[in-house]
Amino acid sequence: MNTLFLLMAQYEGRAVIPLDRVCADYMNLTVQRFKEKQLAGEIDIPIVRLGARSQKAGLGIHLKDLADYIDRQREKATREQAQLMGRKD
Repeated sequence: MNTLFLLMAQYEGRAVIPLDRVCADYMNLTVQRFKEKQLAGEIDIPIVRLGARSQKAGLGIHLKDLADYIDRQREKATREQAQLMGRKD
């Protein structure tokens, strides 16, 4: 299964997904809390600023970065599950 292609279908081929949408769909966080966690290094995913370099510029997540993040989280969960089950996957 290819996460990138699934996300392309979900977000209708958009390259950059608005940050508020990613937060609602995948993070269960407010945009402000997401930015705090990202700046603290708790969430390893870059934020793309679209438009002028101002506070009002649109913020988003590039589709590939979101797919990579989801895949990394899955790998981490798979390793943790294997450890819990006593497997050496």
